[in-house]
Amino acid sequence: MSGQLTEISARRIAIIKPSALGDVVQALPLLPVLRTRFPASSLTWVIQRELQGLIAGHPSVDDVICIDRRPSWSSALTTLRELRQRRFDLVIDLQGLLRSAVLTMATGARVRVGLETAREGAHLAINRVIPRTGRNIPAHARYWRVAEEFGLGELPREVWVNVGARDLSQARRWLAELPHPIVGVQWGAKWITKRWPMERFAELMIRAGHRWQGSVVIIGGTADLDACRSLESALSQQFGSARVLNLAGKTTLKELAAVLSQLNFMVSNDSGPMHLAAELGIPTLGIFTCTDGLRSGPPGEKHVQVSTTVPCAGSYRKVCPHSGGDHMACHSELTTDRVWQALLQLVNRDPTYARADTARAPAVVPLRLTG
Repeated sequence: MSGQLTEISARRIAIIKPSALGDVVQALPLLPVLRTRFPASSLTWVIQRELQGLIAGHPSVDDVICIDRRPSWSSALTTLRELRQRRFDLVIDLQGLLRSAVLTMATGARVRVGLETAREGAHLAINRVIPRTGRNIPAHARYWRVAEEFGLGELPREVWVNVGARDLSQARRWLAELPHPIVGVQWGAKWITKRWPMERFAELMIRAGHRWQGSVVIIGGTADLDACRSLESALSQQFGSARVLNLAGKTTLKELAAVLSQLNFMVSNDSGPMHLAAELGIPTLGIFTCTDGLRSGPPGEKHVQVSTTVPCAGSYRKVCPHSGGDHMACHSELTTDRVWQALLQLVNRDPTYARADTARAPAVVPLRLTG
């Protein structure tokens, strides 16, 4: 049972949600809710250091405690000591793993709230469980159940990222000469099973470039540099470098948010940037192979999800369990034609770029990209 969270009072509140980017983004709408529910309280978010840009400067957050992904014993003990010294009254563990459980227990908070998805023993650290937050519930809806249990589920979901004037100015300089529509492309994902092949992204964007005469902005991290350069080369050969901008590895987190906010559309594998673009209001096409678009896709009618239909679809396996002809079948089964139809559905919702005819763009020769 969750207890009567609508009656709880608290002066010092901590949200423990260190990672990952997409999950943190989907939890951001809770901040104005908690500020409304506890207007005079101090609100702290515990987050991984590289993601602090999402939270720092948020009008509903008073403080941020940064932790390292792989902390030393010394820094870990310092963090646990600090959490104890803050004397939190209310802690909300949205991570639900062993590490977050240790952080939650270290606070000594009287009320410790968690979700039904808690594992690795994390349920032992909480004394209030939000009902109807199992893994069958979409992630964005799971987090919003916290708002509902505090009695404020009727409030609008609002995402606010403190993007400064310098970040926005830089984003606009990067994109200033690109013809519209500007489509962002995010291929990278932590799991190899999430990465719909880059060759098919290239085929998709070549079709889009011929149809709408727009441009492509390639998004990615430092681990994706070689693949993103291959995509840049393939697209530039088709319709010129003036319509292709490769920002892989070049943006800070806030610059990334600024760039995403200036796009017309976003096309992405299941990833953090996909959720960030969608929550910033950019019409987004999510491509889902090993994960489920209904469970892991962004909310709202503005966005479109396309998923594989192989028997093991939505298995959430980080490594493909099959060999031979079935190896990575979720990638081969999800054809460029199917994703193209989903992209048409997304773009044609915008009257600026919709076309009366439904004829497909000319077929393109399948690509083989090299680093």
